Amino acid sequence: MANRWNLPVLGYGIGLRTVHFAEILERRLAVDFFEAITENFLDTGGRPLHVLDRVAERTPVVLHGVSLNIGSTAPLDFAYLGKVKELARRVNAPWVTDHLCWTGVAGRNTHDLLPLPLNEESLEHVAARVRTVQDFLERPLHLENPSTYLELSASTMGEAEFFVRLTEKAGCGLLLDVNNVFVSSFNHGWDAEAYVDAIPADRVVQVHLAGHTDKGTHLLDTHSDHVRDEVWTLYERLVRRIGAVTTLVEWDADIPALDVVHAEALMAKDATARALREDAPDATNLSETVDETELANEAVAA
Repeated sequence: MANRWNLPVLGYGIGLRTVHFAEILERRLAVDFFEAITENFLDTGGRPLHVLDRVAERTPVVLHGVSLNIGSTAPLDFAYLGKVKELARRVNAPWVTDHLCWTGVAGRNTHDLLPLPLNEESLEHVAARVRTVQDFLERPLHLENPSTYLELSASTMGEAEFFVRLTEKAGCGLLLDVNNVFVSSFNHGWDAEAYVDAIPADRVVQVHLAGHTDKGTHLLDTHSDHVRDEVWTLYERLVRRIGAVTTLVEWDADIPALDVVHAEALMAKDATARALREDAPDATNLSETVDETELANEAVAA
């Protein structure tokens, strides 16, 4: 199923991380796309921006931010947004993403993804800010569901319902982090499968997968290990509903060799083929679906 904006399926990508810079430039590994952390390239020049430029010349790049502060009551930072807009133009990013959260207030950045109350007031507030940001950036903005470790008493709806209504009201898409769905569901006693099933298929533009840390009583979203089997199962459930989708494997702590991270991304490709095969009434339908995805990737690469 195509997303509502007919944005391309970029394939299966990995994060652009400094520990892999030299190898990425030298080897030209056949990665479908890279995701760059926006803030790492906003106020810097030299080697980081040189690497980003070289990567963007041959491989699609999407931007993933952590400082949009979309849920805060602080005014939108248009100086920051201006830098994001210029960077997105520079790498020809098909879209920009950030998180449904707040990160600071009164000019102070906590450098954390803090939860907000999921209620009608927050819905109206965030939707209005998303519309403003999209108009300013002149390209699509998609919000990610962050991992959470507490629920606010002021909330009047579940997270999945909030996202369903937000994407409709704001006209934005969803970067669905399947690992975060699993982590938050474990931490709060939610039904992870029901969460995934509730998300409108045409609003999911990108997916994140990552490893987490099991602390027994709770899970931590650490991006420091392989994707767990339970998350792969949840991912395949999603793919059976929405089809092939732009998918990125995040690995931000204890980062292994580039080939290890890339192999994890290729596992997402295998999981997609497996899910579509299980869902297809015959092999012909699967072949047609995979061919369409490959053609979309070729078009983006061109």
